This record gives sequence, C-alpha cells and structure tokens, in this order.
Amino acid sequence: MSYNNEDYRRQKHVHEIQGSVEIAEPREEPHNHRFATVSGEAIPYGAGDHYHEVAFRTDFYEDHYHEFCGRTSGAICVGGGRHVHFLESVTTVNDCHRHKFRVATLIENPIGKNC
Repeated sequence: MSYNNEDYRRQKHVHEIQGSVEIAEPREEPHNHRFATVSGEAIPYGAGDHYHEVAFRTDFYEDHYHEFCGRTSGAICVGGGRHVHFLESVTTVNDCHRHKFRVATLIENPIGKNC
C-alpha cells in the first residue's frame, strides 16, 4: 500500500490508550491483564462531537488473553482546547471468565501547538 501527501491531510486524529483490566477469579486464580493500543481515527457524530473505535488484545497470562472491540465516549474537554475520551466495558470471555475495565484515552497530539 502506498500513501501520498493527500492521504495524510485527510487523516483525523487518534489517541493512545493504555491500562489494565480489573482482577478476575478472586478466589480461584486472581489475576489481571494489561493492554496498550492506538484508537482508530475520529468518527464525527452529533453536533460537532466525535468518538473513536478501539480494538486491543491483552497481555498473555496463564495460557490465555482477552480481546475487546468497541468505541469510546464522545470528547471530554480537559482545558487548553484539548480532550480525552472515556471507555468502560468488558473483555471477551476466555478461560471461563472476562474482565471489566475503565480507561481514559491520552490527550490527542500531546506536543502539538494546535488541537
């Protein structure tokens, strides 16, 4: 696949996302997992808002991992013309359990002058 300068001008912003899921199996085998990813590009909706699609696979622990595919909340202003997004959900079931998680994205374009 090749890209040209026009492709980059059309691209919308993305957010880094990292976190860990809540502990599952607290009596049998308590454990959690970590994840890190980059969201999809901004998808407009409503009157001037947007969300991002997110997909990730957790780290591997005791012969299993979990996946997630969904989307963020709308933009949450954090001042200075910048924003984050919130995501609260559950992972896929694997090894007979799933994990809940809550995470906020990192700020878009963290060192840029314009938002």
